[in-house]
Amino acid sequence: MQSNVAPAPGTGTSSAAGAEAAVPAEAVTPLIRGIAVLRRLTDADGVSSLSGLERSTGLARSTVDRITATLARRGYVRLDGRDAVLAPRLMELGNAYLAALRLPRLLDAHADALADELDESVSLAVGDQDGIRFIHQATRRRAMSLSFRIGDLLPAERTAPGPLFATEWGDREWARWRERRAADPEDRGFPAVPARSRPIEYGEDDSNDEKDRIGASRTNSKNGKDLTAAKDLTIAKGLTVGQDLTVGEDLTVGKNLAADGPLEPGAGRSARRLPTLGDDFEQRTAEAREAGWALDDQLIEPGLVALSMPVREAGRIACVVSVVSHTSRHTAADLRDTLLPRLREAVAAMERELREAQHAESVTPRTTTATPSGLAVWTGASKQELGREFIESLARGLTVITAFGEGRAELNLTEVAQATGLARATARRALITLEHLGYVTAHDRVFRLTPRVLGLGFPPLSRTSLAEIAAPHLTELSQRLHDSVSLAVLTGDEIQYTGRVSTSRVMSVHITIGTRLPAYPTALGRVMLADLPEPPLTELLPLTPRTITDPARLKAVLDRVREEGFALVDGELEVGLRSVAVPVRERGGRVVAAVNVAMHSSRRTPEECVTEVLPELRATVGRIEEDLWVAGRFRRVPRT
Repeated sequence: MQSNVAPAPGTGTSSAAGAEAAVPAEAVTPLIRGIAVLRRLTDADGVSSLSGLERSTGLARSTVDRITATLARRGYVRLDGRDAVLAPRLMELGNAYLAALRLPRLLDAHADALADELDESVSLAVGDQDGIRFIHQATRRRAMSLSFRIGDLLPAERTAPGPLFATEWGDREWARWRERRAADPEDRGFPAVPARSRPIEYGEDDSNDEKDRIGASRTNSKNGKDLTAAKDLTIAKGLTVGQDLTVGEDLTVGKNLAADGPLEPGAGRSARRLPTLGDDFEQRTAEAREAGWALDDQLIEPGLVALSMPVREAGRIACVVSVVSHTSRHTAADLRDTLLPRLREAVAAMERELREAQHAESVTPRTTTATPSGLAVWTGASKQELGREFIESLARGLTVITAFGEGRAELNLTEVAQATGLARATARRALITLEHLGYVTAHDRVFRLTPRVLGLGFPPLSRTSLAEIAAPHLTELSQRLHDSVSLAVLTGDEIQYTGRVSTSRVMSVHITIGTRLPAYPTALGRVMLADLPEPPLTELLPLTPRTITDPARLKAVLDRVREEGFALVDGELEVGLRSVAVPVRERGGRVVAAVNVAMHSSRRTPEECVTEVLPELRATVGRIEEDLWVAGRFRRVPRT
């Protein structure tokens, strides 16, 4: 899918106009600027040169340098030469919103099970003003697969969930939607979708699909009556001749929209172009209100179809679940006819899950206290180390977002100050700033995070693999030790290298990414085998005179590795090759990979490997795990 990459001044929704309105007197300017930098990095898919950030934000280069230095100190970006790169730890901001929302924790497993059963992609989305934002993606891996990510923002009128959310809009929301449509006619404020004006040509092969589309879009699902231009399409109200409907061009009154009869399927199809995408949004919303479900028939791009239903909690739409496919597998009508009954069952199960959770929460005392983050000590130390290059007010402001979380969806000012360790006055100014920018809402002196928080780096980072997370850490370790460093995963009874940083020595270890080796004679393999209840210990071949080939002896070695937390292998894979490895564990404690340092035996003795290399290796793996745990809190991190 070709991305619509033109920069937008706002965040994709019309509420961006609010960010351009008068800035409150108590707003924190460095926080506004820091968030602007994070948004530009997000729009640039996670990486931008510092000069590029200077141009896109309009900030002075010295300001950009100070902001990125502060974000790097916080662990939210990584400075790579002249580039700033978003780092996985930034996802803790989006995690705070998702935890407070609690829907991913309760419903992700239902969505994943539905995707597995239907063998189609399934997503969960929430409304974000006049757009929709994804909070979960269960994507099928195919040659033609869905590229949307958690946190991506889409215009409501070009999606299946959009009309469902719009059924709960009032006059204010509709006015905001119309303003945004007029201000952004090409949907440039939504980088995740193609431009709105792209042509869609209809050919002979699509006639049946068009009949289905017309039948679904123009027929009242309750009484079966055809919608007519004089009745259900009121030109004086919903669509304006000369603007939304151009007489004599795209749709001709009396021909394509007959005043005295139904629309003729296929009329004028072979050469005409669709009117501007989304012009029928109000009509689709009325149909969704009556039917209780909605279709996306190639509104985002040709070939993409989706069927959506709302998941309700306490009578309101909590989120929308969508089944997404391609026209090579299903037409929109086929998707509806085939999968709607199963989707209804899944939605009923999700709503039951929410009711049970709500009941459990109602009988459990509400706790909003959190351990103070120690922010004051950290910012003080950072300021002392970096001096003028560190912006305390930016670091403090972003930390306010992390005060929210599971069981802390709504916080008052005192609770935010207690959770962050900030003074009330400092927390108050940060909240005023975040409310101005649209990242929190306030009602009766209680604050909540909004879905817009997911727009701070979450989309590009949500597809990050373990190998990508580990890469900068491996590089730093190799540079400190001047030895080769590798990341590997276990595949059966073999290890597969997924990350690698080599040294430039005359005598060094040369292994490429993708290489597979037997697990039993390697340090990488042993720390991963030691985590298995029944490790495969068959076909233990003597690769060198030192290779352990006795299963009982190897099992005893694995027991010791499990107890000590590392493995040291000396010349068992190849004579002269010595390596030490440590396991990488996911959030639940399961070993998912391993990192090693390998060298020629002349470089260090086995004792020096334990005293000099192992502490550095463990510290590096600890940093990898910290990033992995943040990145994997609400998504599955690919191992490769």
